[in-house]
Amino acid sequence: MKAVVMAGGEGTRLRPMTSSMPKPLLPVANRPIMEHVLRLLKRHGLNETVVTVQFLASLVKNYFGDGEELGMELSYANEEKPLGTAGSVKNAEEALKDDAFVVISGDALTDFDLTELIAFHKEKGALVTVCLTRVPNPLEFGITIVDEEGKVERFLEKPTWGQVFSDTVNTGIYVMEPEVFDYVEADVPVDWSGDVFPQLMKEGKPVYGFIAEGYWEDVGTHESYVKAQADVLEGKVDVEIDGFEISPGVWVAEGAEVHPDAVLRGPLYIGDYAKVEAGAEIREHTVIGSNVVVKSGAFLHKAVVHDNVYIGPHSNLRGCVVGKNTDIMRAARIEDGAVIGDECLIGEESIVQGNVRVYPFKTIEAGAFVNTSVIWESRGQAHLFGARGVSGILNVEITPELAVRLAGAYATTLKKGSTVTTARDHSRGARALKRAVISALQASAIDVRDLENVPLPVARQQTARGSAGGIMIRTSPGVPDSVDIMFFDGQGADLSQGSQRKLDRVFARQEYRRAFPGEIGDLYFPASVFDSYTGSLLRNVDTTGIAESGLKVVVDASNGSAGLVLPSLLGKLGVDSLTVNPGLNEARPTETGDQRRSGLIRLGEIVASSRAAFGVRFDPVGERLSLVDEKGRIIEDDRALLVLLDLVAAERRSGRVALPVTTTRIAEQVAAYHGTQVEWTTTSPDDLTRVGRDETAIFGGDGKGGFIVPEFSSVFDGTAAFVRLIGLVARTQLTLSQIDARIPRAHVLKRDLATPWAVKGLVMRRVVEVAGDRFVDTTDGVRVVETDGRWVMVLPDPAEAVTHLWAEGPDDASAQALLDEWSAVVDSAGR
Repeated sequence: MKAVVMAGGEGTRLRPMTSSMPKPLLPVANRPIMEHVLRLLKRHGLNETVVTVQFLASLVKNYFGDGEELGMELSYANEEKPLGTAGSVKNAEEALKDDAFVVISGDALTDFDLTELIAFHKEKGALVTVCLTRVPNPLEFGITIVDEEGKVERFLEKPTWGQVFSDTVNTGIYVMEPEVFDYVEADVPVDWSGDVFPQLMKEGKPVYGFIAEGYWEDVGTHESYVKAQADVLEGKVDVEIDGFEISPGVWVAEGAEVHPDAVLRGPLYIGDYAKVEAGAEIREHTVIGSNVVVKSGAFLHKAVVHDNVYIGPHSNLRGCVVGKNTDIMRAARIEDGAVIGDECLIGEESIVQGNVRVYPFKTIEAGAFVNTSVIWESRGQAHLFGARGVSGILNVEITPELAVRLAGAYATTLKKGSTVTTARDHSRGARALKRAVISALQASAIDVRDLENVPLPVARQQTARGSAGGIMIRTSPGVPDSVDIMFFDGQGADLSQGSQRKLDRVFARQEYRRAFPGEIGDLYFPASVFDSYTGSLLRNVDTTGIAESGLKVVVDASNGSAGLVLPSLLGKLGVDSLTVNPGLNEARPTETGDQRRSGLIRLGEIVASSRAAFGVRFDPVGERLSLVDEKGRIIEDDRALLVLLDLVAAERRSGRVALPVTTTRIAEQVAAYHGTQVEWTTTSPDDLTRVGRDETAIFGGDGKGGFIVPEFSSVFDGTAAFVRLIGLVARTQLTLSQIDARIPRAHVLKRDLATPWAVKGLVMRRVVEVAGDRFVDTTDGVRVVETDGRWVMVLPDPAEAVTHLWAEGPDDASAQALLDEWSAVVDSAGR
């Protein structure tokens, strides 16, 4: 049997290490990752191997040659362009067409028993066998579900946390029969998991999954690269270490010179012909490559140093990676998480801060203090996007420098000459950051339409009018010291998960496009923005019956930008209105939960005393809406969703309603009673937006004050929801309290449980296992439905070490019992 080693990837997440070296050649314990893979293949009798190459292919070929030094027969299949995981193997079909073969990645460190995997494949008579393993954090991998016989039931590539329902992932190791090539088109990009396997399963072909025991690490990030080194030194993976173990855990290769007065605290590795002088201290999990010189007084701890590096006297390296042929001069300091590229010079007494990237061939001057990466600027970040775009404390986490880099990365994802709409709330911080964003966009050959201070829905609507995208900067809701930098697509909606990942990749690579002098973008300020918005709103939302109804409403603008559109809007509606808190207050760009509650109580008092039909309170940027009925009672946000749903469904009598799966199932009863249908979505706003764009959509909401009015817009818009509500109430001739009273009471309880990142995948697998034969819905997270209709939902938080639980029952006690039961399941799995 032959094997295929895929060695064509660029390893972009590992830059700058992979800027001048292909990922398979990155050393682990001073030996290329791919060499560890080839030695594993040889150990299991797979001596004939085809290597697929593309990025820096000549370096791979030159290093391994024909495989003679390893006692193997190597041949190469060169890709002229990236062909995907399946396309690259198809490219080697001529050498593989006669018998079953093994496919393995050239950049994953593993000691799996391939003999056992091959035996399983033959025993099952499989067309394809996927090698699986369990990992604590499955977010970056393809999740695979198999039945009791090992047959694959489902694949899910690159899930979000809301889609994680198992910790069993695809390792990219396969055993395949040559017939699989019939399903792979030649010379076009094709992926196994995304294209071929779903087709095979659709046709009922035998696709099996083998859950392997042993070590596997996908070396795709700087963190996993450093971890792989430590795991080899700790003996957690069965690979050959080249050298002599002169004391427990201290490995020294041939020709290395280690002075007796050097301090060595293993496990550690010193490569061949390296030299360690007296007084140097090398501590655990440090790997020193070939021909490295470590001068007296130098200190290294958890450092990975590639070949031919000079480490000067009294230098200090902690938890960093240093590329080959780099010189680190006297008393230089490189902190945890920093990566220095090949052939750099780090000057005397300079300091490279943690997580900084210094790209190849760069010089850091003596005495320099480097806290940002040296190449097109920018700093790496584990989770760039959160629930509200990119968020953080103003001038601590979100600085003007970061805003410039983010805007530059966003511009790089767009074509030169595109137009981007920018906007902000009324805070001074947002105003300052927006100016930085505009400069970066223009410098990246992007034209800018600046709306200045407008409500968020207006910014979205204006973005959708001919712009390639938009950026809105606002104060984080409820957190006065923080800001959100929000990115929109060409339709004014939040960027999709895919677009977020694309922006994240550009930002992480720190490779921004810059304009030539003649390409600098224009800046202009569109006129009559509010008139355009209100005119479009009134043309698209049904306002019949309002003028004749004699309704009186109270509107609280919360001293935010929502109040900017109300004067012209209320006048054109012809409704008797009382507006409170209309002026902008720069000192209070957002409000806390207590402030919001106090405002609603005050609104209720005004509504009751003025005998108004109802009251509405906008959030400061006009995105969300809260309601008070004619008696002055607050209608809670989850209840307000049902009230508007009932009104819309009763009038329309058909169509689809978009609701997140965390919503009470009473919503389904309300919709069905009026002949409408609920489409359940994930909790992500972009998923609600997707359904809201459908021509059959009539309504959407998230139960937190966000409402979608599809006839006008597919995104949350408090002003549009307000106009629609006035029309519905006017035509129905019912009060909000009457509508509320006819809807059954819901009993949904929520709880948040602290869950370490390392066990989130295990928690979700445990939930699915405990669910057993009960109905399981994996639209978002895992929702388990009991036979009596009660349900519980378990959803990992995408940005925090928290798991969210919801439970619904016929009463609070029943829901509480269900919540307690499944909280115990989550807690036990997380221990």
